[in-house]
Amino acid sequence: MLSDNDIKAKFKILSNKLNSGLFDEVIIETISLLKKRKHQVFYNILSVAYQSKGEFENSLKIMDEAIKLNANNPYFLNNLATTLHKLERYNDAEMYFLRGLEIAPNYINILNNLANLKKDLNHTDDAIRYYKKSLSINENIIETNLNIANCYQSLGKFEQAEKHLSKVLQLNSDLTIADRLISSTKKYDNLNDTHLTNMLDKLKNPKLNNEQLSNLYFAIGKAYEDIKEYKSSFEYYFKGNQILKKINIFNIEKEREYFDKIKNAFKIIDDKNNFCDRKLIFIVGMPRSGTSLIEQILSSHNKVFGGGELSFISSLLNEKIFNNFENLKTSKLNKILEDIQKKYLEKISAIDKTNSVFTDKAPLNFRYIGFLKKIFPNSKIVHCKRNSAEVSWSNFKHYFPGSLPFTNNLIDIKNFYKLYEDMMKFWKSYFPEEIFEIEYEKFVNKPNTQIKELIKFCELDWDENCLKHENNTRSIKTASATQARKPIYKSATKSSANFSQYINEVLANTNT
Repeated sequence: MLSDNDIKAKFKILSNKLNSGLFDEVIIETISLLKKRKHQVFYNILSVAYQSKGEFENSLKIMDEAIKLNANNPYFLNNLATTLHKLERYNDAEMYFLRGLEIAPNYINILNNLANLKKDLNHTDDAIRYYKKSLSINENIIETNLNIANCYQSLGKFEQAEKHLSKVLQLNSDLTIADRLISSTKKYDNLNDTHLTNMLDKLKNPKLNNEQLSNLYFAIGKAYEDIKEYKSSFEYYFKGNQILKKINIFNIEKEREYFDKIKNAFKIIDDKNNFCDRKLIFIVGMPRSGTSLIEQILSSHNKVFGGGELSFISSLLNEKIFNNFENLKTSKLNKILEDIQKKYLEKISAIDKTNSVFTDKAPLNFRYIGFLKKIFPNSKIVHCKRNSAEVSWSNFKHYFPGSLPFTNNLIDIKNFYKLYEDMMKFWKSYFPEEIFEIEYEKFVNKPNTQIKELIKFCELDWDENCLKHENNTRSIKTASATQARKPIYKSATKSSANFSQYINEVLANTNT
């Protein structure tokens, strides 16, 4: 049997390996050690190693075993709840987090992880409350300051956000993600702006890694754009995207295959529809096409809850259908659609337990419109369209570190846009009357008329609040957090024109 001193020595070795990313070694060694002594540190390290590899079911299995040994161990409860959160079992995760806090009310890890859960569920005020409690215990936790700053930005409380981002930079000036977040909401007036000059000075540090540099490049690009130094702005946006392009692998051929798989899978669904009680509105389109603005308008209605940008549909369809498409049969597929409906409704009920109309504004759900109509036949589909040059440029100049890999290259954006147009033609051939289209450029010119038509299409009673979306205090966790809170303005319809010379130069020098 291992002695306490042996455990301390093993713990130090395993922690170092865990921090170095040697997860497989940690798993093998820890499983072996647990056979010699079932000590809490081994359970916790094994759980974290599984979580780090994305093997959440294995993490759940080991924490279930640990909880049976000690149901009141706050470290076990924290790791179990964190695993359940990753598995999107939100209600169970919250239950175990709260149980842990009853036992250890000042356990910072639980406070932060429960706040992260609340943030993911768009319960932003609750998230801020738990982050504040954590910071009252230790104000120097970088991750907590970053997370609470994100929450404040999503609520449009930019001064509070900048306070915490400045604290992050005070603790570690090389955490350039804080610079980028400050830049995203700050308005720069001149080249002597203190924050801009500080960021330019940081570029002289040869020790900055690619992630730190990419954050700086996008932040500086935004600053130069504000100052109307468009050539310099483009150069920095381009440098930032060059780094992300190397990190985020995007293959247009694989994307075409995926789009074809979606079409082929849809063609084998029979005409059976699955009744759904909950009224849903799916807002789709290219990223940066106005989906956040439209959700902000709809969720200003007194009977609508804005669910935000959710990954549930994509995850469920990939897991249940597209990852195993070759083995599917029509009869089995219809049963799967029923199961997806049930699981989706369970997930959104953790976000909003009322019977309000629920909006889901994941833009790339345009890929699945036919499936949405089969799974939720009474759902409303709102398609946001925007001038191709504007939407393409807006995608390029915003920082998308991994979720939208096609945005890091102008040619990739161009090719993806073609796939998007083709897919929308496909869905409109099946649902010509069931997709409400909003053209961004027309919308900003006559918003009141368009909003009234939108509300009518969604079969909602008229609510004057929909004309005052800038007063909506709900959380917006996308790159549109600033714009979607402003009154509707027309300047964004022509922003790419300032960069057309540099965009055209790049495209002219690229084999297409």
